[in-house]
Amino acid sequence: MKRLSTLFLIAFAAATFFSLGGCDKSDEKSGGPAEKAGATMGRAVDQAVEKAGPVMEKAGKALKEAEKTSDDKK
Repeated sequence: MKRLSTLFLIAFAAATFFSLGGCDKSDEKSGGPAEKAGATMGRAVDQAVEKAGPVMEKAGKALKEAEKTSDDKK
């Protein structure tokens, strides 16, 4: 469970880092190729984190349930 929480924290930190990188300019057309690539990458990370959240919650619930059934068998 701790491993799952750590992975979620890392994904959240990465999404925050990449999304904050594009905060200087709101007009992407004025940026160079690296800025455009960074903005695209930031959006992709945001989408990945958005989709990973519910999956991580389901995995956490499954792990808790597995732990309960494991404790019951002991």
